[in-house]
Amino acid sequence: MADSTPLLSQPNSVKSESTPPPLEKHHPSLDSTIERCIGDFGWAQFLQALLVSSAWIFDAQQTFITVFTDAHPAWHCTSNQLDCNSASNICNLPKNSWAWNFPAYTSIISEWNLECAASIITGLPASSFFMGCLVGGLVLATLADSSLGRKNMLFLSCLTMSISSLLTVFSTNIWVYSALKLVCGFCRATIGTSALVLTIELVGKRWRGQVGVIGFFCFTIGFLSLPAIAYLNRVSSWRSLYLWTSIPGILYSLLVHFFVRESPRWLLVRGRKEEAVATLKSIAPPSHSWSFSEVSFEQEMSNNGNVYSTIKMLVQKRWAFQRLLLVMVIGFGIGMVYYGMPLGLGNLSFNLYLSVTLNALSEIPSSMFTILLIGKLNRKVSVLAFTTLSGIFSIMCALKGEVWTRLQIGLELVSFFSACTAFGILLIYTIELFPTCVRNSATSLVRQAIVFGGVFSPMLVAAERRDGIPSYVVFGLVIGCCGLFSACLPETRGRALFDTMDEEEHKEKAACNGVGDVLA
Repeated sequence: MADSTPLLSQPNSVKSESTPPPLEKHHPSLDSTIERCIGDFGWAQFLQALLVSSAWIFDAQQTFITVFTDAHPAWHCTSNQLDCNSASNICNLPKNSWAWNFPAYTSIISEWNLECAASIITGLPASSFFMGCLVGGLVLATLADSSLGRKNMLFLSCLTMSISSLLTVFSTNIWVYSALKLVCGFCRATIGTSALVLTIELVGKRWRGQVGVIGFFCFTIGFLSLPAIAYLNRVSSWRSLYLWTSIPGILYSLLVHFFVRESPRWLLVRGRKEEAVATLKSIAPPSHSWSFSEVSFEQEMSNNGNVYSTIKMLVQKRWAFQRLLLVMVIGFGIGMVYYGMPLGLGNLSFNLYLSVTLNALSEIPSSMFTILLIGKLNRKVSVLAFTTLSGIFSIMCALKGEVWTRLQIGLELVSFFSACTAFGILLIYTIELFPTCVRNSATSLVRQAIVFGGVFSPMLVAAERRDGIPSYVVFGLVIGCCGLFSACLPETRGRALFDTMDEEEHKEKAACNGVGDVLA
């Protein structure tokens, strides 16, 4: 690790003429130095955190918009034929014996006559979106750590996602539509990661858990806005949903460009000292009277290579690679439930608008639970408990019988609540597991693992609608099994954030030696 000297010094400090203390005490770490500047939570930090976290609103809208635009519309019989009823398969009925309840342009299924298409076709747009997220995450993951930074990555991702979403209204068939969804997913891939990491790096250790949850609240707001927008436009074209969600996203991107500040941690790691000091001055609480004249920090040279140098750093260090694999496996299981359950709500015996609203509302108590207890929660045990709970209740959703059908939406809500809580805790857990120089890349890869789970969800949901495959059983088994891997990760609650791989590795070795001494 490069040598460092105090970033900020308090004015009028008295210099001791005695022998200087040891080097590690005389030169505090970057984490402790920044803590002195932004450890207290001020209005400037709150406004920055709120503005950055608002990106999750548009992220949520584009993630779940296909629940309504790609929904199978309700239909009714137009003749008195005995074989035509609500339980009939419209693919086996004459075309003139039934009709859609609303105009054909309200859904891509009815507009493009996809009611009898294979499940892989009807699920293709949503799967293409998640596949785009996966590819985009892998391609763009390191840019926020290397060349672009957190702020520019967030700005470009929001802008390109919103523009590609706007272009979706010009789709003429399922293939063009799916291609544009792929592009939208690719552009959207790093929004959540960049917003979360930037938000947490703008505040001190004491507040990082609470501030990180602001993004989850904003995601809930975006998710919750969808059924409202869809209901108000239920007799309008499905294209109107993309218009209502993409144009505000473009306007928001401009706000990010002009008003959001870059992470001071990232600026210092990249050697951009003056910009980092300016950022700290702008967000530090006014009660602090620190002198910014004695600033010196050398960037970690191993991060100056190509944009994939951070991936190389994660793979080369055994402890980092093991952590990354474990959290990605856990993320895969969580993603299958988190993205799959809202898409599968159309298969339940419940009103689609109301069920989506209840799912969105369930994210609020999940976020409240996390924000109030994140400082006390053991990360490892929490992830294990909530993934197990989600798996059990997801499997129970598939039970047959009149009683279970009545309880179905309640069971689904408990499972989704547990998956939401596990999702939030896992992201904060991931941020605490990795140092600044690779934090954004590691978190992005974990998010891509979560998205990878979502790639399979639309196909499973469509297969259940057409072939009767119990998708909720598959969801429950996957998240339950994947959650077990959390038992192999170290605990991070209350631990300081480190900035270089050397610092993190030193802490890892110290912890292992401590365990060895106890066992001895």
